[in-house]
Amino acid sequence: MVKRRIVWDDAAKIYLKKSLQYIKQDSPQNADKVKREIRVIIKQIPAHPERYPADKYRLHNDGAYRALEIYNYRISYFIGHEEMRIVRIKHTSQEPLNY
Repeated sequence: MVKRRIVWDDAAKIYLKKSLQYIKQDSPQNADKVKREIRVIIKQIPAHPERYPADKYRLHNDGAYRALEIYNYRISYFIGHEEMRIVRIKHTSQEPLNY
């Protein structure tokens, strides 16, 4: 089993940070809970990267792009040889866009 490191794209980090700030306006506890759970699930991905289905919104996806949903957030990631790259985070209520 290859142990891959996790790398975040800047756009994904910024989107998550803004989302957590928005949640925090109404409930700091919920913002902390969402942040904690997203971190836990992302840390588990390298152990079983193919656990989640192929990202249906990724154009020309050969299966290297996967996606999961947690707390109404869709997290897309890329399985590389040496790293797992978190490429997108979007709220599920947003219009899905192909990328």
